Amino acid sequence: MVKNTKCKICRRNAQKLFLKGERCSSPKCALIKRPFPPGPPKKKRGGSFSEYAKELREKQKLQKHYYLREKQFRNYVKEVMQERGTEKDATLLLLEKLEKRLDNVVFRAGLAKSRKSARQLVNHSHFLVSKKPVDIPSFEVKKGMVIALKPSKAKKPIFKDLATILKNYQPPSWIKIDKEKFSFVIETEPVVDQAALAVDISAIFEFYSR
Repeated sequence: MVKNTKCKICRRNAQKLFLKGERCSSPKCALIKRPFPPGPPKKKRGGSFSEYAKELREKQKLQKHYYLREKQFRNYVKEVMQERGTEKDATLLLLEKLEKRLDNVVFRAGLAKSRKSARQLVNHSHFLVSKKPVDIPSFEVKKGMVIALKPSKAKKPIFKDLATILKNYQPPSWIKIDKEKFSFVIETEPVVDQAALAVDISAIFEFYSR
């Protein structure tokens, strides 16, 4: 991937998607330095974006946020659309499904710097889920499950600063971390701040309803 491509994605969407881990929360973030779309300045044009363009943009924002391929993301949305009519709001249901991916909870717990890194670590079987090895990033975690870094993997160079990082890390309210054992438990259903996410989920459903 070309250097800074991830930063261009955030700048194009005018929103931090946290694709580069810690750098996104630092003053080095490209969106802070250059809070405008990449490329040469474009001439102003009359009118506004079409509904399709708006829906596409919202879809891409959420898809990139969770670092998913189009087919993976579409499957999640289609699944939720088929489940409409359940006791849960479709928006909440979609976000919960995305949040409960194993690669996402590893990232949320602070054991990986980004979702991309978390996916690679899961793929290489670095974690145990309720004491059993799982190497499927899309594995859906459930309340009460304990996810732990394998002791044999903890001494790898990639984890050399993990203890220091976790010392000052505050996980989401629904995840409880054991910072000494490099493990965490899912205490409740995921809680997502939709306002902070700044994505129009209804536009995504409309996009895939076409």
